[in-house]
Amino acid sequence: MESLFKRHDAYLSSVPMEYIRDFMHQVNWTSRLIVIRGPKGVGKSTLMQQYIKQNFAPGDRHVLYCSADTNYFSAHTLLDLAESFVKMGGQWLFIDEVHKYPGWSREIKEIYDLYRELHIVLSGSSLIQINEGQADLSRRLMPYDMPGLSLREFLHLDLGLDIKPLSLKQLLDNPAAFCTQVISLCHPLEHFGRYLQFGYYPFYFEQKQEYYDKLENTINYIIDVELTKYRSLDVGYTRQVKALLHIISQMIPYEVDIAKLSKASGISRLSTLKYLTHLEEARLIRRLYTDLKTVTDLQKPNKIYLDNTNLLYTLSQEKPEMGTVRETFLANQLASAGHVVEYAGFKKGDFRIDGDIVIEVGGQDKGFSQIAGQENSYVAADGIESTFMRKIPLWAFGFFY
Repeated sequence: MESLFKRHDAYLSSVPMEYIRDFMHQVNWTSRLIVIRGPKGVGKSTLMQQYIKQNFAPGDRHVLYCSADTNYFSAHTLLDLAESFVKMGGQWLFIDEVHKYPGWSREIKEIYDLYRELHIVLSGSSLIQINEGQADLSRRLMPYDMPGLSLREFLHLDLGLDIKPLSLKQLLDNPAAFCTQVISLCHPLEHFGRYLQFGYYPFYFEQKQEYYDKLENTINYIIDVELTKYRSLDVGYTRQVKALLHIISQMIPYEVDIAKLSKASGISRLSTLKYLTHLEEARLIRRLYTDLKTVTDLQKPNKIYLDNTNLLYTLSQEKPEMGTVRETFLANQLASAGHVVEYAGFKKGDFRIDGDIVIEVGGQDKGFSQIAGQENSYVAADGIESTFMRKIPLWAFGFFY
């Protein structure tokens, strides 16, 4: 235990506290069992350490932060740890990278049932399973999905701008007032392009020069390690899955042709649909459907995007098509803020949000013809600073969280 506490102290001594993401306030930390899920690099470990540093005094042994992939767990179990910790008066146990511990859910379930005064906070991959057979934690555990940085958060870290998040309704009700507020602080178009290229993953601010290399390594890790281990992807098919991802990065997201996608990647049609499901679970792509209520397993999606624009710039062999970049950004920011994003349908606009808002995406000259006659419809236009009628700057959709 002492070795774990030494590491705990070392982690907390170096965690940055200058900026704490608003995601911190979305988590109900009083719940007895919490898991924070998200792809590698979005800041899960930092968030957990910041919470401890905010709420516990230095040297407080009622709280312990540890990582499940340390050598300690080669000779000890999670159950051993919890028993020893509780005997010492422990009350808050934070376990990072819990998915790397074999059979973690079974032991966490036992710990939860045995030690009713113990608060357990876990972090894990987006692919983490919380309802595996007898170790089903779905009724006990409160899951939270952590996204990468919004444009608003990027501007705070990059420029020090303190702009409060707003809701989609607030933006649509009065876009002019919001745009005027932001323009008074900066020229958003000056910084928007940088966010699209390298603003989504917080580790940009730690290693700017190696950002794309690190992001590519993260992609490879998700496919080579996480998909093979947690979704039973055959190691022999990892090259084809990476090829599939590269093909998607080159696609202009019109109607999806699974047959062509399957042929180009060298994967059968059924396997292509299965791998697309896994890639979305891993937060590498986003599938859109015209009606989520009627979607069945392995149904062909109507549109496919990479999860965020940074992935697009990392994987594209040439400069990405700007229309794809714009649509990827909007879908990502809205979905990350908790909105339901669907494909609006051919000739009806690009996206339907929460079932009743239609948004068409385009450049500064984009008109209203495609959404003519549709109620509650808007144009999200790139290349403009201010709003005009129902045309709202695309960048303004990056301030929801």
